Amino acid sequence: MKDHKDHTDREGHEDRAAGTTRPGRGTAISWGVAAWASGVGLLLVVMPQAARGRLPDRLATHWGAGGSPDGSLPLWAATALPAVAWALLVSAVALAARRGAGVRGWAGAALLSVGVGLIGGQAVIVRANLDRSDWHQARAATLWFGVVIAGVVTAALVGVLLDRRATATAPPVPVTPGGPALEIPEGERFVWLSRVTNPWFQLLAAAGGLVAVAGALAGAAGLVGAPWPLIAPFALVSMVMTAFSTVRARVTERGLEVGFGPLGWPTRRWAAGDVESARVERRTPAQVGGWGYRLSGLGTTVMLRGGECLVIRARGKDFAVSVDDAGRGAALLNSSRVPT
Repeated sequence: MKDHKDHTDREGHEDRAAGTTRPGRGTAISWGVAAWASGVGLLLVVMPQAARGRLPDRLATHWGAGGSPDGSLPLWAATALPAVAWALLVSAVALAARRGAGVRGWAGAALLSVGVGLIGGQAVIVRANLDRSDWHQARAATLWFGVVIAGVVTAALVGVLLDRRATATAPPVPVTPGGPALEIPEGERFVWLSRVTNPWFQLLAAAGGLVAVAGALAGAAGLVGAPWPLIAPFALVSMVMTAFSTVRARVTERGLEVGFGPLGWPTRRWAAGDVESARVERRTPAQVGGWGYRLSGLGTTVMLRGGECLVIRARGKDFAVSVDDAGRGAALLNSSRVPT
């Protein structure tokens, strides 16, 4: 089977690309990077300074093969050097983004993994030196550094996966202006993708995540006794906001798939045979009862921004999702019920 193409492909591609690179998405990415960069820099400085009264003048910063500390730095240097290294990396990424490279691919994975590595390493160093009068008495830290390395590798893989999800493309399809459906030749297949991101949800997710991480690091460094009352609620807020900060709709000959969050999970699916009809409606948060996943007299609505929504009637119920280029998605869903 081959992808359906004709002389209108170029126009269709431009329309679809415009829907997936809308200004709101770029703004969301910029705010997300800024929040992460600022949060990591703040934690790198605050952690050792918050424990200043419980740390020696010099901190053990390196451990030998036997697990004993064999290198140290003054407290000011142990605080400043990771923060300076982080600032240089963030500046390099910002410069690349300004030149048009964008915060994607290696840059996004580097920011995520290096940030995790630096704040994790800083927490291990603070914990090892806490309540010691001399850096030679620092606790063994080999196991904890192993945990940090595992976190760095995981963060890098997550960064690459997020980038692949964000930059996924699909073959364009022709659109008949104003038509309720498209005529897809028999034996040929089609696919339509559209993604919308709410930057405010991402900011809330980042804020909640940073507070939860700060609590976890404070606990790991021994600065607080039981950080779970702080970690749990903010981690929950971060996860919920992350899950509903992004929505992606995908239409193929098999039906409709709506994925939530940056990884497109969880996912709701409707088979083409279950979709009775598809249409476009303009809806606002006030009409459906607010933002996010809403239940109202209009049915179920995934509301990330007011305006154009793809609405389907399936199994006797309405489901709507606020995505760009909804007319194309509706036309393709309707075409599955039009004889070719």
